[in-house]
Amino acid sequence: MNTMVPVGISQFSEIREKGFYYVDKSRLIEEIVADRGTKVTLITRPRRFGKTLAMDMLAEFFDIRRESAALFDGLAIAKNRELCECWMNHYPVVFVSFKDIEGLSYPKAYARIRAEIARLYNAHYYLDSSPRLTPLLKAEYRRILSKEADEEEVGSSLKTLTSLLSAHYGKKVILLIDEYDVPLAKVSTNGYYKEMLEMMRAILSVLKDNSSLEFAIITGCLQIAKSSIFTGTNNLVARTISDDDLDDCFGFTEAEVNQILSDIGLEEKIGAIKEWYSGYCFGNKEIYCPWDVMNYIRDLLRDSSREPMAYWESTSSNDIIYNFMRDVGPEVNDKFESLLSGGYIVTPIEKNLTYDLVNASEQNIWTLLYCTGYLTRVKEPIVQMSGKDGYALRIPNREIHEIFQKDALKWFEACMKTSDRTALFHAMWSGDAESVQRHIDDILFETISYHDYKEDFYHAFMAGIFSGAGYSVKSNREEGLGRTDIVVRDKKHRRALVFEAKHTREESEFKRLAKEAADQVRERGILMQ
Repeated sequence: MNTMVPVGISQFSEIREKGFYYVDKSRLIEEIVADRGTKVTLITRPRRFGKTLAMDMLAEFFDIRRESAALFDGLAIAKNRELCECWMNHYPVVFVSFKDIEGLSYPKAYARIRAEIARLYNAHYYLDSSPRLTPLLKAEYRRILSKEADEEEVGSSLKTLTSLLSAHYGKKVILLIDEYDVPLAKVSTNGYYKEMLEMMRAILSVLKDNSSLEFAIITGCLQIAKSSIFTGTNNLVARTISDDDLDDCFGFTEAEVNQILSDIGLEEKIGAIKEWYSGYCFGNKEIYCPWDVMNYIRDLLRDSSREPMAYWESTSSNDIIYNFMRDVGPEVNDKFESLLSGGYIVTPIEKNLTYDLVNASEQNIWTLLYCTGYLTRVKEPIVQMSGKDGYALRIPNREIHEIFQKDALKWFEACMKTSDRTALFHAMWSGDAESVQRHIDDILFETISYHDYKEDFYHAFMAGIFSGAGYSVKSNREEGLGRTDIVVRDKKHRRALVFEAKHTREESEFKRLAKEAADQVRERGILMQ
């Protein structure tokens, strides 16, 4: 119970030196070294699946400036002595992350890129006094370090740095680029996608015909089309969530989660963790989200009675689902209903998507939801659809299911604020139950619904109908009161509507529950205040 759980720590050396719990992912090193024929490897995984920590581990292992044997002692890679003797701390390494590159305008985002490159150059400060570099090369190094370089020099800065390091050490360089697509994902809605694409294309030109490069590893969420960003890079191989390669090197397998729980004496929590945080299919492996698992275990160590919660949800905006629901038609709504009901949809996947074309087609948005972890692949045979591979996709777990639920409700409430509800209001205030039923049926038919909606949804459903229409709406869902579900007050005409929601899947239960609801309203003596 004294286990130290690392949450939000992506520095491999800190985890190992301070004795934090670490799930051994060092097999990734063997996989990369074994694939010597691949010059550039792109690994795509959703956010919070350990990409940055894995890249930092690679940097620690290969970097010629470090002595890392103690950090890897006891890990799987240490057993491969021959590999360690040939590769550990034998190569100059450039490790850069673009995970924090964003901004409301191109100048602001570019300033962050320039600052990140300057920080990277500062990490190799010794180049300024290297006897193997010419004065001209040192001058270029200093301009980039001092943020005085122009955009063209910043665009070629990684290629310049690999050349400088290769000249200094007399060895080829290992290049690690983390979250390469974040700058493009963050800017597509801010109107400067083309400018950022041009800058990132220039930066990634380091991969093209670079004689100073031993190999490069790149991580991100999407496999952006080569023609869009990797122009001229003909030696790139992608390892995506659909591939068997490296399928258990990111995220936790069930065996690893069982081992964690065994080590801390909480084996009985595996059911809850599996329900909430598992379900991702990477290659042929079922994978747990490590961010969720470690957050929940940290909370369990403080209080073993804690219930699971949505940790992954809070790490980024989830507007993609809401925007999709808002902009599509009834056929796509049917697909959302199927997903919310625990089923799956079959759709082609665009393997070379670009962020500027995400909203260009329904297929592209399903692809984005798949690549970013909102949906996962069902282990069903791939079928041909319109000349492309069709994938069966489903919601992976309860946490993501709740995100879909929340966005469905958010979308519904937005629809209610813009729809004409005059006839429904008239029927309600006049007590015309049949007309009320008909209007509500029409609304439900036109929106996303599924069999697992409970009273909580219908609280929000009725509140959403009246909110924004000038009525005062109070609900025990919001107030936690042991009274009625919803009270709608029309202060202007001094009248009120009282709603008590009940839920059942059995038609034979309708009359009994309706009577029970009416009795509750009478017994609790709802008073207008």
